[in-house]
Parts: sequence; C-alpha cells; structure tokens
Amino acid sequence: MDNQPHLDILERIHASYYQLTAAERKVADYVLANHAQVQFMSITQLADECGAAEATISRFCRSLKLKGFNAFKIELARHSAAVNSREKDDAGSVSGYSLEVGRMANDAVAQTIRLVEPEQVLRAVELLESAPMVVCIGSGGSMIMAQEFAHMFSIVSSKFRAVSDSHLQMSTTATMAPGSAVVLFSYSGATTSGLQVLELAKSRGISTILVTRFPKSPAATLADVVLRCGSNEGPFQFGSVPARIAQLVVIDVLFQEYYHRNQKSCEKNIQSIASALSGMHV
Repeated sequence: MDNQPHLDILERIHASYYQLTAAERKVADYVLANHAQVQFMSITQLADECGAAEATISRFCRSLKLKGFNAFKIELARHSAAVNSREKDDAGSVSGYSLEVGRMANDAVAQTIRLVEPEQVLRAVELLESAPMVVCIGSGGSMIMAQEFAHMFSIVSSKFRAVSDSHLQMSTTATMAPGSAVVLFSYSGATTSGLQVLELAKSRGISTILVTRFPKSPAATLADVVLRCGSNEGPFQFGSVPARIAQLVVIDVLFQEYYHRNQKSCEKNIQSIASALSGMHV
C-alpha cells in the first residue's frame, strides 16, 4: 500500500481509504469528521466514540505507515498546527495573547469543576486521613504537580512527601506499610513508571489515588480513586499551563475537604509552622 507519507495526514487517510478494511474505514470516517477532537483523545476514548476495538485503531494507524496511535495523534497535531498557522491573524498582539491565555485558563477551571465527583473526592480524603504515610508521584510535568500537592498538604500534616525519581518511587512503595497511600499525577494515565507503582501498591495493600484526564486509561483501572481534571492537551504540549491549572483545581478541592474535616489539627500545625518561620522574614 502506498500511503504517500509526504502528504498531510487527512490526505493520507483519503488516499488509503478504499484499501482499508471495513472496520478501519469506520475509524477513518470518525477521524475525518472529528479530527480536531481526536488529537486530544486516548485510544480507549476513540474506540468508544467510533464503536471499534482498540486493536482495530492500532491496525488503522499501521495501515497509514505509522508506528502507533501516539504517532497518529502527532500527525493530527501537525495538521492542526498548519491550519492554525494559515488562519492566524498577522496583527497578533500581547493583549490578544493575554485574552487567549485567560480564556484557556478559565476553560480549564470550568471543565474541571464540571468533572468533580463528590463521592470520589470524599473517598480520596478518607484514604488520605487514614494513611500513615502519603507519597506523591508523577513523571515530567506531572511530577511538578505531585510536588505541589505534597507542598500544599505539608502545612497541615508531616506525612505527605513527594518522590521524583522513578526508582525511588518503586523502592519507597515497596517499603510502605499497608494502608499508606500513593497519589499519582498522570495526565494520560498511561505512563509506564506510574503503572508499575500502582501495580506494586495494589499488591501490598497500599491505597492509590489517580489524578488524570482520562477515566478509562490503564492507570484508572488500577487506582482505588480516580479524580478527573479538565483541559485538553495536544501531543506537542508537554505539561501545558491549562492542564496544570486543571490539576491545581483538583488539588485545592481535596485540600479544602481535608482541612474542613480536620480543622483543629490543621490549624494547630499551620500555627506551629507560622511561628517557626516568623524569624525568617524581615
């Protein structure tokens, strides 16, 4: 099959359309009609939306001479970038960029608030309360959010810590007591190192909380609690600001509920910290 790899991805789909199987054409039809949205989907989401098996989507990508679904999403992102470049107003200004940044930030917050599931938040806080130790982990930009989580909760309890190195994440989990908790930040819910930690935690009776965009991701099937964040992040965005804002909203919702349920002990710890730090500020 000659897929003419120099062509735009949508042109390649059109060129190869009648050489695809019936099941693959079903995927092609959905992608052609919804390509702007597909670049933000997981393979599980796309399978659900177009009524096809994940294996069919993988074969569809290989039929286009691509290594897999992630490579396919990158091609879709390239197409969108090219279109946006052609449509971009040459008279762009700092004011215009600022308005767009603000719009995306507001959208991320609004999406996340709509995705909040009170029962999941309550369950997560119960696990955090009962855990003798809480380890916060992630990879890349998600690790920054894990550190932010640990930092915010450290002012109300000393049991929260962030572990950034993937080897230390595994070794720490391997020595944690049953009933402890792991909080994993993974936008995709498919990072290999995160999955390995969740599997180990599950085998050791350690509670797991996942913050992700994709509720049907591999990590979501392993976690005890799944907290969803809003904001779409393209394949060329490695930790976009809106995605981080969305995760911060989830963190703050958890923190507010934790503080509300443990107000006396939280206030006592905050006062102790404030007293200790008072001499460090002029």
